[in-house]
Amino acid sequence: MSRLSFNQITSGHASLAEVVDACRKNGVQWIAPWRHKLSAKPAEDARRIRDAGLKISSLCRGGMFPAATAEERRERIDDNRRAIEEAATLGAGVLVLVCGPAPDRDLDGARRMVEDSIAILAPVARAAGIQLGIEPLHPMFAASRSVVVTLEQSFNMAEPFGPEVGVVIDAYHVWWDPNLYASIERAGAKIAGFHVSDWIPLLADPLMSRGMMGDGSIELRRIRAAIDAAGYTGPIEVEIFNESLWRKPVEETLRLCAARFEEHVV
Repeated sequence: MSRLSFNQITSGHASLAEVVDACRKNGVQWIAPWRHKLSAKPAEDARRIRDAGLKISSLCRGGMFPAATAEERRERIDDNRRAIEEAATLGAGVLVLVCGPAPDRDLDGARRMVEDSIAILAPVARAAGIQLGIEPLHPMFAASRSVVVTLEQSFNMAEPFGPEVGVVIDAYHVWWDPNLYASIERAGAKIAGFHVSDWIPLLADPLMSRGMMGDGSIELRRIRAAIDAAGYTGPIEVEIFNESLWRKPVEETLRLCAARFEEHVV
């Protein structure tokens, strides 16, 4: 339980205050807020979280870098600068990057836009004390959410930088990769975070059909053990996009997450 972090999206309809209160009552030490759930005053959100005795594992999300025009790209860079500021104000060590899809059919060009954007933002993050965590997404999201689809790609983008740029490993997105365990070992000290849920066969909705740990096909404990062996011993976020969970009371979802976390992850 000391490593369990409750990612706010797992109770997607709940407010930050509700999630913070549920974590406090149930002994969960870590939380991962989402930017769209923050108030207009992140410093007050940070105080609420600290006063509840919680720590922040990451802030979701930055990224979405590729764009059709130079002006759109500048706007996205500016938004990521704001995200870094918000992460620093909250005291989140990591800003998760969902890198974005191609604005056209040029995947290689879009990946270069991602690399160029991270190069611009890396010194900003370093100065703010924030680590940018490049999260690869499952290839089914390449057209809608990210042109970065393997851990190897994420590591290759992070490798040229210092500790201000790392990788975030989400089991839902990488479990299928035949090179996963070699990529985890290679990532080593670059691992900035680990997210868990489960893969349910015959997904009704690729985005909103993540399963509770133990209900699907992912060898979660094996992946966790490999990530531990690579040197990452930080918080592990339960991040589940699922409307049926969102309809439940936060504390009910949190207690189920804690039980399944202990049974299938640690």
